[in-house]
Amino acid sequence: MRLENKVAVITGAAAGFGEGIARRFAEEGAKVVVADLNAKGAERVAGEIGEAAIWTQTDVSLRSEFDEMVYAAKSAFGRIDIMVNNAGYTHRNGDMLNVDEETFDLITSVNMKAIYHAALAVVPIMERQGGGVILTTASTAGLRPRPGLTWYNASKGWAITATKSMAVELAPKNIRVNCLCPVAGETAMLENAARHRQRRTLAGLRRSRLHHRCGAGGRRRPLYLKPGVCRPKVAPVLGERHAPEQQACPTQSGGCQAPVLM
Repeated sequence: MRLENKVAVITGAAAGFGEGIARRFAEEGAKVVVADLNAKGAERVAGEIGEAAIWTQTDVSLRSEFDEMVYAAKSAFGRIDIMVNNAGYTHRNGDMLNVDEETFDLITSVNMKAIYHAALAVVPIMERQGGGVILTTASTAGLRPRPGLTWYNASKGWAITATKSMAVELAPKNIRVNCLCPVAGETAMLENAARHRQRRTLAGLRRSRLHHRCGAGGRRRPLYLKPGVCRPKVAPVLGERHAPEQQACPTQSGGCQAPVLM
């Protein structure tokens, strides 16, 4: 039980990577807060996890709702040890000039501003507790951007830079900050980004070496790749970008590691 007695708040946890992270953290002994704008999905995930989980309906673009989520976590479990900024949004794959301003604003609010909200909400709590971990789901799109998702790519590049800077600034407070850089996963966001060529995209993904099934009934689960990202009592890993690498599922070593594919 590598996360026993830890409390993790996970945004975007009603499906996809976030659901996988919530389930895995609970398996490792953590209490989890399943936060998502999709209340029905969040309630389902928390209910299936059981007593170790609560759920909140949260719009991460709004500071007031972030504060309500943090209050719910503290009320239920008394502390917050891990903050996972997993909620994300993207535009459809296509010409960057065809992305309207409303969509652009939503991308920046969810993928960028929410990290700011998270820091304001949880850093003081973690500092009083003597430390903690902040983990953000970035993307390889922020490392190796490709045409067609320019504004999404830019938001993930921002998240990576923010991670590096936050890591340096928060290290003296014993708060470790890292980001995960998945390639792609079979999630609703991927379907939205690749809508007009969805079948070809998903077929190629299923054929790739990154696609694995494991767990009961062949349920798709995250591949956990990097040791010690959330686990206590390890050498600090600050501001790292945890990019995908091939590994069997499930892992045999490490802590709470980077999910690549659901």
